Amino acid sequence: MRWALVKAAVAGTTMVALAFLIPLGLMVQQTASDRAFTAAERQAAALGPALAITTDQDPIARAVASTDAGAHDRVAVHLPSGGVVGEGRAADADVATAGGDGSTHSVRSFTVRVAGGFALLQPVAVENGRIAVVEVYVAEADLSRGVGTAWLVLSLVALALVTIAVLVADRLGARIVRPARRLAGAARSLGSGNLAVRVAVDGERAKGAPEELREAGHAFNAMADRVVHLLAAERELAADLSHRLRTPLTVLRLNAASLGEGDAADATRHAVAQLEREVDQIIRSARRGREETPAVQLGCDAAEVIRERVGFWSALAEDEGRPWQLAGADAPVQVPVQRGDLAAAIDALLGNVFRHTAMGTAFSVDVLATDSSVIVLVGDAGPGFTDPEAAIERGAGHGGEGSTGLGLDIVRKLTEATGGDLALGRSAGLGGAEIRLRLQTRPAGDTQRAGRRRRVRQARRRAAGVQ
Repeated sequence: MRWALVKAAVAGTTMVALAFLIPLGLMVQQTASDRAFTAAERQAAALGPALAITTDQDPIARAVASTDAGAHDRVAVHLPSGGVVGEGRAADADVATAGGDGSTHSVRSFTVRVAGGFALLQPVAVENGRIAVVEVYVAEADLSRGVGTAWLVLSLVALALVTIAVLVADRLGARIVRPARRLAGAARSLGSGNLAVRVAVDGERAKGAPEELREAGHAFNAMADRVVHLLAAERELAADLSHRLRTPLTVLRLNAASLGEGDAADATRHAVAQLEREVDQIIRSARRGREETPAVQLGCDAAEVIRERVGFWSALAEDEGRPWQLAGADAPVQVPVQRGDLAAAIDALLGNVFRHTAMGTAFSVDVLATDSSVIVLVGDAGPGFTDPEAAIERGAGHGGEGSTGLGLDIVRKLTEATGGDLALGRSAGLGGAEIRLRLQTRPAGDTQRAGRRRRVRQARRRAAGVQ
């Protein structure tokens, strides 16, 4: 906006300056021409008294030499007797025309073009009604004397006007741009999670910010206050709803404790305990504000988390007679997500397999690590997805009763947070549904630079081998 105001000021001032300065320059040029011819007429008129007294060449020559133009050989007098005093430049026909061919009734003064300039022919009446013609030479340079200096001064005035307009526009633009940038910075800070950011509207008023920007600052502060209020209400609602689960969880924990011994009973008690911990964590997180949330180190071993969660679900798979397979999770693989978030995503995918396929349906989990990402494939031998786009839509649900439609959306957000993606398709090995998670472990630019460095090293090794 600041540069736009400067450009507009330059364009407007330039057009105004040109509209005034071009006519002024032309007028100066015309004035210089008129001044030169007026001076020539005065030189010619100065010889009138001498010609009225005598037409002898010697006195006339002395009179011509006494004038400024005559001293520079720019005056010639054409006498009625046919003699010429000084250097004549005009054609004889033009001189005869100016003298009226000897008749006093048709004499006239005029200017003719000669070599190097113009000649003013001025008829003068002498004794016995005869006509003498005074010729004054006006050089081409005299017609534009001082015009170049005038154009230079006018150009400097125009440049000064444009400079002043630019400075004024820049100062006005700064009064608009600075508060606009502060408002944009506050909006970016709010978008990044700083809920305490506000715009100092009173300070902007003191700095001369426009009224519209001050109104935008008031609206931004009101919006930020509303966002804080809504988030606080949302946290309270999440805490209240989660707290309602504690009563049925307590009953479930007591019932699980009475199941006795066995793998199924132990798995059930473990699941109930984990569920109770998750609910407690939700309540504590909801009660705390964002600024009170403890810092969590981002990153975990994806292979370890996947082995743990598949091991947990394998007990239930054995009870239901489901064949399962885990591949590629032997070596450590670091991903830039929290351990709990990745575990929740794997549980959501495996939970969908158990929830939406019949007992005895096989499933598999494959892990593939590349230079820039980690790919997790979860497939089953069920009927697959009838509408993959609807299945991934948040809250849509695709498994009938008991499906919230949030599981796949939670997984999608986890992958997109790392720069990866989530894809639904059909399993090539099992023939049913397959969900592909791609967790980005390195930015795309780093991957490209690493590939270029690798190709350079290979080229150098090949060149060394040739040598």
